[in-house]
Amino acid sequence: MPSRLEDELRRLVSAGVLRQYQADALRGAAAADAQATEPAQIAAAQAGAVRMGSAQQHGGAGQAAGGSTDDQVQRTRPAATHSSALVEVLGYIGGALLLGAVALLTVANWGEMGRAARITTGTSAAIVLLGTAVLLALLRRYEQISSALASLGCCVAGFATYVAVEGEAGRVAGVAVALALAALGLWWLQGSSLLVATFAILGVGVLVLTNDLLTPENGTETNAAGIAGTGFILVAFVLAMLGLVRDQVTAWSLAGAAMFSSSICWLIQDRGEVMALAVGTAGPAALLVAYGRRHASSYAVVGCAILLVIWPTALYQLTDNMAGVAIGLVVASAVLLVAVLLLSRRQRSTG
Repeated sequence: MPSRLEDELRRLVSAGVLRQYQADALRGAAAADAQATEPAQIAAAQAGAVRMGSAQQHGGAGQAAGGSTDDQVQRTRPAATHSSALVEVLGYIGGALLLGAVALLTVANWGEMGRAARITTGTSAAIVLLGTAVLLALLRRYEQISSALASLGCCVAGFATYVAVEGEAGRVAGVAVALALAALGLWWLQGSSLLVATFAILGVGVLVLTNDLLTPENGTETNAAGIAGTGFILVAFVLAMLGLVRDQVTAWSLAGAAMFSSSICWLIQDRGEVMALAVGTAGPAALLVAYGRRHASSYAVVGCAILLVIWPTALYQLTDNMAGVAIGLVVASAVLLVAVLLLSRRQRSTG
């Protein structure tokens, strides 16, 4: 340790500008740089540490005591980081525009294509998307892009299967293929975008199974709505379980969205208002409890949206007057206020 840096650190500690643990952190950082950098870079790092200490001394002892020197030591090359982030964002935008252009051209010419051309187009698009995702995953590069391409590939592969098989069997087979690929992608890539794709595929699967397999030929739309509402509850359960092993915030937020969809279905069902209230209360309650533990804003947003939509609507259908809406809003606001008070008290007690 050069004497100049050591003397400067001792002087700053004696003057009360730096605390002892801050001086030790600077001393350790300088020692680490001494082992990994050239002598010229070592001198530059030491001069930077001396200038930082002088700036803290001029700024006042109070600011130095309340600030974090470790954060200042860890801040390196911000310009290079911002440049890399800008290049990545521009790459995302360029890729999205390219995919959008290809999709628009395909949709514009879809009606003029024959069955063979449609199958070839869908299969080729799925192979390209999934192949690129696999290649990026094997190279361990751009994991987020790999997950996004895999998500698109799963959906396109399911659509290509539907085009190839056609009819009721094609819809079921398409959902099965897309779901199998999404499950494989979640097991391998572990990307949050694959959770979104899984939610979308499961939602389509619920509608397909309800319409094609579970609803009798003489069944009514309201009976189908109740079956779909139950299916979305199962979707929420699956996503909640996935949140235990994958991105919890995304998975549980999507589980809340599935509960929201279930509540909407139960509102359509004859005499389903009570079930809609039950589902529309259980989902937000679970999300608010999760928010109290993880403080993820998406939990609060989804939970509040369910309460503010389902409660007034369901009570209006039960009471058949505007008083039901007012009661629903009062009850929903009371629940939110109580939740905020409880969470605030818990935060103060743990803080």
